[in-house]
Amino acid sequence: MVPADLDEVMAIERTSFRHPWSSNFFLEELQVACARSILAQVNDKIVGYVLFWLLPEEIDIHNIAVHTGFRRQRIGQTLLQQVIEQARSRNSARVTLEVRVSNIAAQKLYNSVGFVGQGLRRGYYSDDGEDAVMMVLELVPR
Repeated sequence: MVPADLDEVMAIERTSFRHPWSSNFFLEELQVACARSILAQVNDKIVGYVLFWLLPEEIDIHNIAVHTGFRRQRIGQTLLQQVIEQARSRNSARVTLEVRVSNIAAQKLYNSVGFVGQGLRRGYYSDDGEDAVMMVLELVPR
């Protein structure tokens, strides 16, 4: 993801989350040295994205979304699999993320690729104080 992608990314972000990230937040995220992103495209149109950090022992997913018109086509699952492959290629021990307790659809997606709940972060979301489920995918070395 580069700044020129932000208009398409923001359109997806705004329709995916009731408290979307701002474009400035995305720009800040892109400047973090350990931050990485993957875009999903169909006919040169961005239809999904994932942003994550490469940490010493793990990868931490910060944001993932798929355009509403392209959901239920395994795009989110494919983005997650690509992150998992990067983690494996780096010999990371795990992939982690937080998800709103109310976002059952996302939790099901994460479960489908092997993530499991590892606890609750009370009041995690600063915009409304909602709790987050901490989810982890432990990786077995190949």
